[in-house]
Amino acid sequence: MAEIAVMGLGTVGTGVVKVISENAGVITRKLGEPLRVKAILVRRFRDGPYRHLCTDHFEEIQNDPAIRVVIETIGGVDAAYDYTKRCLEAGKHVVTANKQLIAERGFELLELAREKNVKYLFEASVGGGIPILHPLRECLSANRIDEIYGILNGTTNYILTRMVRTGAFFSDALREAQRRGYAEADPTADVEGIDAGRKICVLGDLAFGHQIDPEAVPMEGISKLSLRDVKIANRAGYRIKLLGRTLRLGPENGFEAGSRTAYVAPHLIPETMPIANVEDVFNAIVIRGNAVGDVMFYGRGAGEMPTASACVADAMECLSTRESVLSWSPDTSGFENPLKLRCRHYFRIEGSLTDAAMAFGQVEVLSEDGETAFLTEPVTGLDARKRSANLNILSCLRVLS
Repeated sequence: MAEIAVMGLGTVGTGVVKVISENAGVITRKLGEPLRVKAILVRRFRDGPYRHLCTDHFEEIQNDPAIRVVIETIGGVDAAYDYTKRCLEAGKHVVTANKQLIAERGFELLELAREKNVKYLFEASVGGGIPILHPLRECLSANRIDEIYGILNGTTNYILTRMVRTGAFFSDALREAQRRGYAEADPTADVEGIDAGRKICVLGDLAFGHQIDPEAVPMEGISKLSLRDVKIANRAGYRIKLLGRTLRLGPENGFEAGSRTAYVAPHLIPETMPIANVEDVFNAIVIRGNAVGDVMFYGRGAGEMPTASACVADAMECLSTRESVLSWSPDTSGFENPLKLRCRHYFRIEGSLTDAAMAFGQVEVLSEDGETAFLTEPVTGLDARKRSANLNILSCLRVLS
């Protein structure tokens, strides 16, 4: 019998207990022994089917030698970091879905786990139930990873889908997402790109082997996105999606060897690209390897059961004899401003085609009706800012190509 503990009984924590209960036979067969939740750490007790497992004393979990794995579903950094560190120091494996903790303190906790000869796993921190970290570090390990980008937040993708399908304004689509339980009462982390930013940092850490400091990553969300831009893009054969993106940079594109960058921002994506057609609360992540080319991972990126599925799978891996190969350097040097990247840009201006052409030369016009919407030729973000300085800009977005 393998006994574990769960810290937190919110959406994901409840899902973890459900998965272990409902899939007990499958888990036992694959693990070679039954898996049982022995304790659940809560801040306050509530009636329910798991009330008999709950405790508000962390030390009961920390000091119980029978508990071999702890699944942290608390969220945030403060308490989650303290409890995770103490569990690792006590010689227990730890599993988490906490992307903020991994992005900010992941290297330190991985080093502590290595020192204590235990595992610290976090497949569920990016993409919920989508297996992405294991394939990145194992199945694609023969590749040099050059780029990762994706729809990393289901809430914003749902909002953008409603804006396209029904013509809803951002505020109305957000309220609908909240009614359906896809968005929190305070949706800031989702709609301002912070959640996606933390996830792209974790992916970049693993892909490039160096820490990406979340504080250095520009994170732009969709709260200022206009329905007019969504409609113009749609008519022109593009979809607007919020993407997290991280790239390996080097002399071939004008940077020093070993450089990298990351950012989060809305993009126009040609409708012919598979990721443009990912809708509702689904996530999609594209990994570009120098040998394999582009590989896309698609599925439900959040929710009780998908995220819990990844957590329980990590717990089962902790109990196996397989060595964990998660690691990266704490060195944050070599991070470049993503505005140095070249790409096409979408502008909507209060002005004429002549104004656009004077600023950018050759442009592709998408709309002219009192305002002018157009696409530029590939330029850096810095150059785009400089050239557009004298324009009356209503919107500016990157174009993925």
